[in-house]
Amino acid sequence: MAKKKFNIVLITPEIPGNTGSIGRTCVALGLRLILIKPYGFDLSEKAVRRAGLDYWKHVEIKEYESFEDFIEQEKPKREALFLFENHKEKYHYDAGYSEGCYLIFGAETKGIPDDIMQNYSDRVVSLPQFSPHIRSLNLSNAATAAAYECLRCL
Repeated sequence: MAKKKFNIVLITPEIPGNTGSIGRTCVALGLRLILIKPYGFDLSEKAVRRAGLDYWKHVEIKEYESFEDFIEQEKPKREALFLFENHKEKYHYDAGYSEGCYLIFGAETKGIPDDIMQNYSDRVVSLPQFSPHIRSLNLSNAATAAAYECLRCL
């Protein structure tokens, strides 16, 4: 299978281990990891490197100061943006991914900021969660599941 290129975007990630694990997934699939500040940790923090292990040096990272900065510099087409949030009606496997798209995830405790959700409400998808006992999935697990579904669809 030929490698398909797309991006994983983390808006204000808070937990270094999740970012490290997502970085490892990005290396495995040849994806770019886009990080939008502020972070809840320092990128040089041991926990990030530990989660990414010896792969961290191979993560293709692009950093932006804000979501607006990301939009202004990347200039993505609206239909290339896929915002992941919990308990939405449209599931990730019905998203209609395209090469070069952006899988966007919010902070572990806050999700994607409300203003971004309102501006891009037509671009929101979720991973199924059928149990009423689960509030959300772990960010690194969700990003990895989404990445492999996107890869399968391209």
